[in-house]
Amino acid sequence: MKLNLKRPIVFFDLETTGVDTAKDRIVEISMVKVMPDGEEIVKTRKINPGIHIPEEATAIHGITDEDVKDCPTFAQIARSLEQFIAGCDFGGFNSNRFDLPMLVEEFMRAGIGVDFKRRRFVDVQNIFHKMEQRTLVAAYKFYCDKDLTNAHSAEADTLATYEVLKAQLDRYDNLENDIDFLAEFSTRNESADYAGRILYNEKGEEVFGFGKYKGRCVAEIFESEPSYYNWMMNGDFPLYTKKVITEIRLRGSKEKKR
Repeated sequence: MKLNLKRPIVFFDLETTGVDTAKDRIVEISMVKVMPDGEEIVKTRKINPGIHIPEEATAIHGITDEDVKDCPTFAQIARSLEQFIAGCDFGGFNSNRFDLPMLVEEFMRAGIGVDFKRRRFVDVQNIFHKMEQRTLVAAYKFYCDKDLTNAHSAEADTLATYEVLKAQLDRYDNLENDIDFLAEFSTRNESADYAGRILYNEKGEEVFGFGKYKGRCVAEIFESEPSYYNWMMNGDFPLYTKKVITEIRLRGSKEKKR
């Protein structure tokens, strides 16, 4: 089934040095930009992360330090990448919880403050788990009746994810061919930051999603215990998370002055 698009959507997958959004780096990125008329533009490139690629990461995606030593850094391609994804929605497999936060961090390290607040995010894994509870390899076999022989290659995973979503639309009558619907359907807990450290409660207030203050209002904790803000700012939290808590703190300071 052809996607019903109001604007382009970029399906993407990352291979990285690890799974820590704050510390790890991208070593390969693949994007499939699908236009409203159905045109597909595929871009894949390896990236020099500027740090050692651990052997355990290489064992998964097969990319070594030698493979990327002459490749550009993310900062060197960040501006052209930003232009490629401008005005697009996003799709991926487990992208809401990992790939998207990692991508945002890399942009921020490069000094580019991308604003994705008006974008829609379709996480194909969340749709799959709500329907069938499997992995990408199994999803590709289940929905497309094909073997994903090159799993953990960014391009193969990206193209497979795109195919799986189209097959899901063909299979499930209750899935609407609409990016707004799919983004909402594939979203789990809504968060204020991409890493899920700061969530929203039923009142729409930012609350902590971790630690001793889990479920407590961020603004209230920062007012009663200012040192907790300093601890987070000095800790190994993603840059975007630090940006969000700073905005909350500044907003609280303005409200106190009124």
